[in-house]
Amino acid sequence: MILVVMGVSGCGKTTVSSSLAEKDRIPWLCTLQEILLREYLLGANVILACSSLKRMYRRILIGEHSIIKRKLINLEEHKYSQFDFNKNILFVYLHGSIELIIKRLETRKGHFMSASLLQSQFDTLEPPEDTENFISINIEKSILEIMAEIGKYLGINL
Repeated sequence: MILVVMGVSGCGKTTVSSSLAEKDRIPWLCTLQEILLREYLLGANVILACSSLKRMYRRILIGEHSIIKRKLINLEEHKYSQFDFNKNILFVYLHGSIELIIKRLETRKGHFMSASLLQSQFDTLEPPEDTENFISINIEKSILEIMAEIGKYLGINL
């Protein structure tokens, strides 16, 4: 199973994934998709922290976007099925109120994301929709509760 942990800054993602906001997203997302696909073909489990604020970004990660499809055609020798890959990617959408996340950002030390930039991320955010494979978790829960909810969905004890 591949997990893509997504959400606005301050909701629990790592600093490294937050730095994606400063990069050219499309080539970076294509690189991430290649890594996810490689690990999937090797039978590995992956957890990726990535903002994935827009639907198009998530489509790139699962290989649905036309930019990626050209590369997928060459993978037939691996008995690859795009459907199998897609259904094995679960987006874990961490969400909470802007007030809660501002509080979290204000208490963080050494993080590049200022609370004043948070509104633009909320404005950009396109929450997952029913056509996407996702679970939605409110970040008012404790980390243990969040992990338990993910584990319950995956059918494993975390």
